[in-house]
Amino acid sequence: MESMKRKFLELLEKDVEFRYSVAGYLGLSEILKKLDRSIEEQTKIWTEISKIWEEIRKLREDMIASFKRHDEMFARHEEQLVKLREDMVAGFKRHDEMFARHEEQLVKLREDMVAGFKRHDEEIAKLREDMATGFRVFDNRMGSLERRMGSLEERMGSLESAMMSGFGELSRFAGLTFEEFVRRFLTERLRRSSEIPEDAELRRGLVEGEEVNLFLENPLIVGEVTGYAESVDEMLKLLRKAELAKAKYSREPRKILVILTAKRDVAKEVKRIAEEKGVELVIGKTVD
Repeated sequence: MESMKRKFLELLEKDVEFRYSVAGYLGLSEILKKLDRSIEEQTKIWTEISKIWEEIRKLREDMIASFKRHDEMFARHEEQLVKLREDMVAGFKRHDEMFARHEEQLVKLREDMVAGFKRHDEEIAKLREDMATGFRVFDNRMGSLERRMGSLEERMGSLESAMMSGFGELSRFAGLTFEEFVRRFLTERLRRSSEIPEDAELRRGLVEGEEVNLFLENPLIVGEVTGYAESVDEMLKLLRKAELAKAKYSREPRKILVILTAKRDVAKEVKRIAEEKGVELVIGKTVD
């Protein structure tokens, strides 16, 4: 057996035709095995396909039976459907006859409605015209009133400045500083106008280390008082302190600046800044 194996291996190594023959045999054997397995798989597949076709046949028979039952049911109800259609036609006919009887009344009603809407539109137009005339008269009167109020405010502002200037002189004889006099004067004025509580009083205070001449926490008021202004520094100082108060109390303070005497050009610039920044400004008098 060992000699046969060696001879067989020797032939495989040296004899090309023998080697090809053995290789072909081995390949064909493997192919035949694979073919046998493939035939078995195909047989299983065809068996499954047969089962599926059988189920399809049963399903088709069930569908045919269902359609047959549906046709029989529809045949039973067809007479009722025909009767229902006849009743609907008769109902529409009665509706048309009734509408024809009332059509004339509907036309008359429509004419009355159109006439009513026309009268309504005419009345609305007249009302609009009257309202426009009334608004024009109202605007004219309001314009006149605003002019009179503006003039009155100017006169009151001038009077307040004159009073402040005069009282500034008077405070010297009363033993008060101008700052103390302004604090008392404004406190009383704000109480009378209910802008601060009856028990509230303007005082000197500190905001983040900065001294404030006129201070009240609730409502928040920050103000400065000076006897003479030769520049806008007092205004800038007030605005800086107001920003500190705003940051500390988280709300916008009411800003007041009182100047007893200011140079004319400085007063003009201070007024401009006051209007821009919302500062309540009182100037006693201006000098060249």
